[in-house]
Amino acid sequence: MTRVALVHDWLTGLRGGERVLQGICELYPEADLFTLVHVPGSCGPVIESRRITTSFLQRLPFAQSRYRHYLPLFPLAIESLDLRGYELVISTSHAVAKGCRPAPGARHVAYVHTPMRYVWDQFDAYFGPGRAGPLTRAAAHLFAPWLRRWDVRSTARAHGLIANSRFVSDRMQRVWGRAADAVVYPPVETSLFRPAIDLPAAERGPAGYALIVSALVPYKRIELAVQAFTRLGRKLVVAGDGPELSRLMAQAGPTVRFLGGVPHEELARLYAGASFFVLPGEEDFGIAPLESQSAGRPVLALGRGGALETVVPGRTGLFFEEPTVESLLAGVAAMDRFAEDADPHLIHSHAERFAAPRFGQELREALRRFS
Repeated sequence: MTRVALVHDWLTGLRGGERVLQGICELYPEADLFTLVHVPGSCGPVIESRRITTSFLQRLPFAQSRYRHYLPLFPLAIESLDLRGYELVISTSHAVAKGCRPAPGARHVAYVHTPMRYVWDQFDAYFGPGRAGPLTRAAAHLFAPWLRRWDVRSTARAHGLIANSRFVSDRMQRVWGRAADAVVYPPVETSLFRPAIDLPAAERGPAGYALIVSALVPYKRIELAVQAFTRLGRKLVVAGDGPELSRLMAQAGPTVRFLGGVPHEELARLYAGASFFVLPGEEDFGIAPLESQSAGRPVLALGRGGALETVVPGRTGLFFEEPTVESLLAGVAAMDRFAEDADPHLIHSHAERFAAPRFGQELREALRRFS
């Protein structure tokens, strides 16, 4: 029997990347799991039930809450994981996991959410003025060229690359000089959601708000929506947590409500009560907008990135053109008109194309190419 190791960047919450990892865990129930840092109990029973091995970062001060501060150590930490004895290594990577070192003779397939955005096209979003202090910015500018070189060089350690969208495959080609060998969209648990009109009134929750479900990190551009809905004096509900929370709360007016992290089983009620979903930033793929569509709710998205592969303009949602408050405000006005006549069942039917069972079938087929 083939021994399988799964390598993930860090395990600190159950977000989109962890839902992909969860799907892979279900395909390989005996696989062991390796990661930089683990917050016990944060990732749900499927992942938490695994044998989890962490890197030396786990033992450093405040690593479980401030692991991002150790960014310059990430390459060394991922390379230090001992993968001897495993014939197949599957990494899921948006930072450094794809740079792990498999044992000689082992096969390594990397499922890539994005090249390391901190040092490529999202550098200013993380380290620009107002995002980080002077010392952090200086250190980032010092280490970024070395991290970029490592990011490109370590790609050679993967025998196969799978991207989570065509958009990410194109980005891989641009920054690594190597496109994906296959594209497999992440799994979306569409079975958990139904159009609100099909639900009993008690399951719909209060209506009349726009919704964001997202990690609160810089590249998500949540501040655009916070500022736009504050200016409009309209209800916006933000479900999610992350390092941007305090900054966003300081910008928000009384009509913007932050829920923090919301258990996945409670999301159906949130989606059902929303007038529409807002995706203000450029996503690599975006599971939450498809969950919203699965619940029959349309999506207002920035017309870039993975949203171009998951939202059908004029049928399941609309795009706004620029990552600015003014462009988003125009999108909200258009969405108010669109949402009145949107067909919840048509929107739900579109989301079914991305349902979770498809992920397992397509991933197995892609992995067979590298066996």
